Amino acid sequence: MNLAMVFLMLGQGSAGGGGFQFVFLALMILVFWLFMIRPQSKKAKQQKQFLQNLQKGDKIVTIAGIHGKVNKLNEDGTIDLEISPGSYIKMEKSSISMEMSANLNKTAAPAK
Repeated sequence: MNLAMVFLMLGQGSAGGGGFQFVFLALMILVFWLFMIRPQSKKAKQQKQFLQNLQKGDKIVTIAGIHGKVNKLNEDGTIDLEISPGSYIKMEKSSISMEMSANLNKTAAPAK
């Protein structure tokens, strides 16, 4: 059976319009995937790559708004962040904001 026959058989039910409901449901799922799931997974992939590309000396901003410079990347998924000369804190990599760090580096680039 091809797909057209399935739609014709669905439309012949006693309730009527069953084929339309099936198509409408499929379109709703497609729209939900296009506007909700796909962009979120794309952003998560970019965040993961951003965290993997961190290096010593990178200027970052945490989710809490703490500005600092990466001093050391630890093996346990943490970083040592220099928030002022000689003052260090240990933070999780996942607490780094990709968007705020990109804005910080974007505004700092023309000043050089």
